[in-house]
Amino acid sequence: MKTGWASIAMAILLAASSTDLRAASPSPPAASAKSVTVDRIKVHGAALEGNLEGESADRDVVVYLPPGYAANPSRRYPVVYALHGYGMTADAFAGLLQTPRTVEAAFASGAPDVIVVLPDTQTLHNGSMYSSSVTIGDWEGFITRDLVSYVDTHYRTLPDRLSRGLAGHSMGGYGVARIGMKHPETFGALYIMSPCCLSAREVPPPEAAASVEAVKTREEATKLGFLPRATFAVAAAWSPNPKKPPFYVDLPTSNGVVDRSVLARWAANAPLSMLDQYVFNLRRYQAIAMDVGDQDGLKVDAAELHERMDASGVENTFEIYSGDHGSAVASRFQNNVLPFFGRVLHSVGK
Repeated sequence: MKTGWASIAMAILLAASSTDLRAASPSPPAASAKSVTVDRIKVHGAALEGNLEGESADRDVVVYLPPGYAANPSRRYPVVYALHGYGMTADAFAGLLQTPRTVEAAFASGAPDVIVVLPDTQTLHNGSMYSSSVTIGDWEGFITRDLVSYVDTHYRTLPDRLSRGLAGHSMGGYGVARIGMKHPETFGALYIMSPCCLSAREVPPPEAAASVEAVKTREEATKLGFLPRATFAVAAAWSPNPKKPPFYVDLPTSNGVVDRSVLARWAANAPLSMLDQYVFNLRRYQAIAMDVGDQDGLKVDAAELHERMDASGVENTFEIYSGDHGSAVASRFQNNVLPFFGRVLHSVGK
């Protein structure tokens, strides 16, 4: 059984509201934990220029530099890019991950030093889906070209795919699956956390579909509830239409009648639909890991992606842990994600 809109809504709302994470807090940093340097920068995305939705091509990015970065001016580092979920910003994702504390604790516990990069991909409809369309811009190009190029140019990185990792949670996990399938020339390892949107999306419930159809202005769109707003986000990413201002999208219903051609375009962007086309790309990765909570409704599709990759000869690891969609994200990032990349990414001296 595929994950439906209701399960996705509940899972993502749990993550977005997980401000009290004490029950699943990461291990406290060791007394010897050293502070990382936090850079807050703007990165211009040439790939985002001219998008019809009016999204800014200048994006906020948070960068965490290892404790020894300044003191070792000749040393270069692997880079981990971490993608946030729907409804979040880079700063909100930092709060969910409890960075920089979790990064410092991971290093203090023995995880090899890496540079960690959190880009902000918030949009009018609350999320880019890490997809590419004339409506929202080329977000795949922003991540794989503009952002990577900027980081490689401005920081002491190891500018090679084998020294770059891509991680993400929820919509960010979808982004890792999508971008990972299509861009093995850029990244060498993937960590997919509680991914949403893996299976083909069906039409949203009638009330949500009707409220989407009724919206006429951008201001009205920003006041929609979760499901209608997410419907707009998906349409802007996967069913753009440059001849339909002001939103430049084809919606899944028209006067309440389902448009199956739109649903087919959405299905083409589902990783479980895409997988067969990109098996050979996925086989190029040094390592692929995926995890999801046992109380997360998204675990069904995640397990299917794991099983399908296994059946196709794509080596990957998969773990179901104790938790819901947002409760253990910080501890997993500290104790699983960063050590994983420390093991598999190439660094000087390995």
